[in-house]
Amino acid sequence: MAAITLRELTKVYPNGVRALDALDLEIADGEFFALLGPSGCGKTTLLRTIAGLELSSGGSVRIGDRDVTSLPPGQRDVAMVFQDYALFPHMTVRDNIAYPLRIKKVGKADRQDKAARTADELGLSALLDRRPGQLSGGQQQRVALARAMACHPQVFLLDEPLSNLDARLRLEARTFLKRLQRELGVTTVFVTHDQAEALALADRIAVMEGGRIRQVGTPTEVFRRPANTFVAGFIGSTPMNLVPARVRGDELAVAAVRLPVPEDVRGELTDGEQVVYGVRPEYLDYSPEPASGALTGQVVVVENLGSFSLVSLDVPAEEPDAGATTSVQVVVPEGREPEPGDTGWVTPRPGRSLIYRDGELIGSTAEAAVPAPRTGVGADA
Repeated sequence: MAAITLRELTKVYPNGVRALDALDLEIADGEFFALLGPSGCGKTTLLRTIAGLELSSGGSVRIGDRDVTSLPPGQRDVAMVFQDYALFPHMTVRDNIAYPLRIKKVGKADRQDKAARTADELGLSALLDRRPGQLSGGQQQRVALARAMACHPQVFLLDEPLSNLDARLRLEARTFLKRLQRELGVTTVFVTHDQAEALALADRIAVMEGGRIRQVGTPTEVFRRPANTFVAGFIGSTPMNLVPARVRGDELAVAAVRLPVPEDVRGELTDGEQVVYGVRPEYLDYSPEPASGALTGQVVVVENLGSFSLVSLDVPAEEPDAGATTSVQVVVPEGREPEPGDTGWVTPRPGRSLIYRDGELIGSTAEAAVPAPRTGVGADA
């Protein structure tokens, strides 16, 4: 078993910066787990602490049934792929792949044979005698993965391994990486700031901010039910609309329009209470004609994103007499884009809106914000 268990894990640097703040996390055996967050949130520090490259200031790290908190990296049975691949430029592909086995004092014939077999699995057989400088970015990435695979670790740790690739290679590498992890069934922790990568690759995601984990869940859960406004604004190629609203009996006053209170929060709101109304641009419908229960506003920006456009409208705030407006974004299919200056009506789809109080999701859906892991490859809850 190679589950990873973190308890009260803390990292404080000598200058007082708290990079990890008493984290508790469980990663199931065989799971593809993503650490996602903006730059400086602590995700790479967390990965390096699991690897043993950073010593924790408190708490514990368990891999399988072993407490590895005080063990050096070489005794943790993990393999790490770095952002820059960290290949030895003077070594051939064969020697780069075989290097971890050389450190473990495996005989030359055995490690050369193992390197050749691993290279064949990753389509590198024709490149074994080349040096890294003679390889493309995608080929270097596969060599780094082959080197990690060669010693059959219990855990793979991947530190933004796709960030140096161009857009096309990144898509190809993403597919390759997910298939490889499924075939190997090795517990994998993947650090990225790219939410599209995390959503596409991971069984579960931990969204981090300021050294803390703000939500853990499947890609579907963190996309559809962000646990707080930070996750709501961070996850998704188009951030969630977060609009100030006020409770008015059984309705919400949202941008000068009255909308019904979502069923899952009825009875939990107080008349007159200030909340935040959240709905993704993908879950709004745009119309150039007046529509019942729609937010009305003026189109200010239209961004062509290929098969769809992202339309931004300025809609009146709850108190329109004040002249204040708030921005609302909606996804519009190709060929139906309005022009800047047009008046548009935006209608939320039933069951797709969320309510936040003091930055936290409320309602029955909030209970599923941090699900427990299931054991087994591809655990998703």
